Amino acid sequence: MSVPPSSAAAPRIARELPLLLALAAVQFTHIVDFMIMMPLGPQFMRLFEIGPEQFGLMVSAYTFAAAASGFVAAFWIDRFDRRRTLLVLYAGFIVATALCGMAPGYRLLLAARIVAGLFGGVLGGLTFAIVADAVPYERRATATAVVSAAFSLSAIAGVPLSLWIAAHYSWRTPFLALAVFSIGVALAAMRVIPPMATHIGHGHRRSPVQQLKAIFAVRNHLRAFALMAVLISSVFLVIPFLAAYNVANVGVAEADLAIIYLAGGAASLVSTQVIGRLADRYGKARVFTIVAVASIVPILLSTHLPPLSLVWVVAVSVLLFVFMPGRFGPATALVTGSVEPKLRGSFMSFNASIQQLASAIASLAAGLIIGRAPDGTLTHFGAIGWLSVLCTIACLWLVRRIHVVDVGVEARARSGPPATLPSGADRV
Repeated sequence: MSVPPSSAAAPRIARELPLLLALAAVQFTHIVDFMIMMPLGPQFMRLFEIGPEQFGLMVSAYTFAAAASGFVAAFWIDRFDRRRTLLVLYAGFIVATALCGMAPGYRLLLAARIVAGLFGGVLGGLTFAIVADAVPYERRATATAVVSAAFSLSAIAGVPLSLWIAAHYSWRTPFLALAVFSIGVALAAMRVIPPMATHIGHGHRRSPVQQLKAIFAVRNHLRAFALMAVLISSVFLVIPFLAAYNVANVGVAEADLAIIYLAGGAASLVSTQVIGRLADRYGKARVFTIVAVASIVPILLSTHLPPLSLVWVVAVSVLLFVFMPGRFGPATALVTGSVEPKLRGSFMSFNASIQQLASAIASLAAGLIIGRAPDGTLTHFGAIGWLSVLCTIACLWLVRRIHVVDVGVEARARSGPPATLPSGADRV
């Protein structure tokens, strides 16, 4: 069992906080850019005269592009200073977000979403690689929870504000406003994030084939990839169509969607921090298991809701927002600990690519399964809920089979050879 940080570690924790907040701000903007598409789904389907399948394509196009860029970036991302790489990619993301706001119709908006995905897809993995490089494993679930709070903040502030702006002006305005806000975040990140190039000194440059072998020839890495792929699939089977289902089937007004995201985001902002601290203290796999099992109930409730008053919909949504995002802090900390630091940037880029591919497939599959009845309601959303539960159960099996090697690497640097996995024992 991990112990709370000692008083001697307090100064280091205080120095880490500005870095974590800057990374959280970067995460916040690109998560809002992605998340705002989903509650705007009813508007897009109405304004562009498209169905669930076309809307699912618009969501998955971003993630397919992100998967492709993450895969390509994995071959070179460990060769450069992480700060410089982050800032260059973030600049491209800002331009792409502005292009989304200027798109005149469905097809060009789809193209702009692909461009945004090319940059945004690498940002997520790189952000958590920086966290893993800067924060020791014993505090990493807490640090990951700080950065992951961007998801909650996007639900509390980003999405409701974007919906309000879209309702009073145009769907374009939130994207343009986000691009302007992101410029300020970029300037702050330039001041706060230090150069991070110590990983470049590890070993020689590998060819693409050697890099693939170094990452994918290790069973532990494959289990970590599988965990995050199945976990993200459980989310993106449900979330892209949750707003549309609440409007069409449950009877929630489009204007009230902001209340759901505000309440759910506020709850998850607190719960993710608590879950992160508990994971560092009592064990990441153990806490993940508890939270994942608890998430099954709100998943099934959210995907089977009949027409209800807003207060009940908000209550169920709060449970969903607490337990579904709460699983990612312990899981991400485990995954970053499953790889040695010299491979971490490449590993996390591959991981982000695999997650994006899994989320794209999940949202596209959900769009193909979900139908629309003559009265406008969505059909088969309950089946989507059960698929999400099956993915969650698969995660419970995978999480127990991931070995942490990061602690041993750090121990070696401090006091000699650690008790790590035997050489070659965990290779394919």
